[in-house]
Order: sequence, then structure tokens, then C-alpha cells
Amino acid sequence: MRAHGLFFDHNLHALRIVEDFEQRYAAFRGLNLTFEVREGIIKHSRDYEAAKHPELAEYLLDQRPPLEAQLIDLTDEVGYNTADLDDGYEAHLLTLEQIREGVSVFELFFREVEQIYPDVADKLKFNEALKRVFNRLAGDLITNTQARLKRAGIETLADVRLYQERLAAFSPEVEAERKQIKDFLYENLYYSPSLAGEKDDAERIVSDLFAFWMQNPSALPQYYQEKAGRESLPRVVCDYIAGMTDHFIIEQYEKHCGAKESSPQRTQGITG
Repeated sequence: MRAHGLFFDHNLHALRIVEDFEQRYAAFRGLNLTFEVREGIIKHSRDYEAAKHPELAEYLLDQRPPLEAQLIDLTDEVGYNTADLDDGYEAHLLTLEQIREGVSVFELFFREVEQIYPDVADKLKFNEALKRVFNRLAGDLITNTQARLKRAGIETLADVRLYQERLAAFSPEVEAERKQIKDFLYENLYYSPSLAGEKDDAERIVSDLFAFWMQNPSALPQYYQEKAGRESLPRVVCDYIAGMTDHFIIEQYEKHCGAKESSPQRTQGITG
């Protein structure tokens, strides 16, 4: 998309899905979602500058989102950080020793579990320690957010919206632990040499299919051909690819690019 002077933004794409792609009603395009749900899609993980995104003016970009939206990105990370540690360990891409050495909060709880369950298998000790990591992150997010609301004197949604910063947050100590887990996963799992081949395959599949449909727009499904009459072709091709499952994009690659690719690993999806 950058090669065409455009970009892909996860939040903006999600909004396009619910406001434009889905067609359930004769009277209007999109889904009949509340303002707060659509606002949460836009604001849950970042803030947008009103001057740079006039098309989002209705979403109160100069104000904070409701607490539900503020919590989404943080709770999502609690989920995928712990799930990815589990996936990496199950797939033998991460060793128990690696995790204990690289994630201090996991090591703290693993030692505790060893004292309680000295004779159980390492996998069960791993599960118990990881459960405690999850509880620490989630519990701290709840209690620290409550404390921040109390200190700020928040009583209404208007108070939340007009506050100078987001109120949902981890405590400084647990935020440091969250960051360490994330950094560990990036260094040891997401960019692991073991997954480099899968990552290269995924990038090639997306790039080759994007180039194919740019050169052959008549090969797009009819709906996307019609959209290309109203919007730029790169955006339409991007929309099509972004909505694909891994299985479907591999089918399309085999059909249009004439090469068979193995299915990507669970930890390294193609389209996100």
C-alpha cells in the first residue's frame, strides 16, 4: 500500500467492515451498531489526530474513549501474551528454561508452584505458573484502574471523556512486567529463526496476490470489481486480502500464482 501512497490501518479497516462492507439493511450500508461500539473500534488502541483524520470527526477525537474501549487493547494483550507463551512452549519454539530466564514474573510464580506441587510434570507446573501470570496482569489492571478513577474523582462518562489521559492502565510495576513479556515474545518467538521461513512465505503470498489483482482486476470477485469503480484499486485489493483466512489466501495463491505453499504455523498467521 505504501508503494501506492496509501497505508493499512487495522482500526480504520475494522470500521470500514462494519460501516461499509456488511450489508444487512435496505435503508443504509453497514451494521446498526451504537456510536460507542464504533468509537471503540477506532479508539481502543490508539489516539488519532483530528487534523489528520477529518473523516473521523464524528468520533470525538479530542476526547478520551469510554472505559470499555480503553480496556480492550490492554485485556487483549493480557490474553495473547499468555496464550503465545503457551503456544510457543507447546510448539517447542520456547523452552521452559528460556521462559524462566527471560520472564521474571513467570519465574517468580514457577518457583512458588514448585514448592506447592514438587512432584507433578513440568507441563502442569508451567500451566499453574502461567495461570498465576494471567491472574496478576488481569487483577492488577482491575485494581489499578479502579484506584486511578478514585484518585481522579471520576463519576460520569463525561469525566472519563474529558480527563487529560486514559485512565485504564497497569500499575508501574506490572506495566514493566507486561513489557518484559512482550519484548521476550518478539525476540524469541515472533522473530524466531524457526518461523523465518513461514514469515517469508506469508509476505510473498500477500505481495504476489496484491500484484496479481492490481494487474488483473477482472479476476476479483464481482463485488470488489464494483467497489473498484467507486474507490481506488489498491484500497479494494487491500480490503479483499485483509478479509481472508489463511486457508483461503493459500487457495487463491495456488489458483492465481501457480505454486503450492504449506499452511502457516498457528503463531505466524498470514493476514493478521
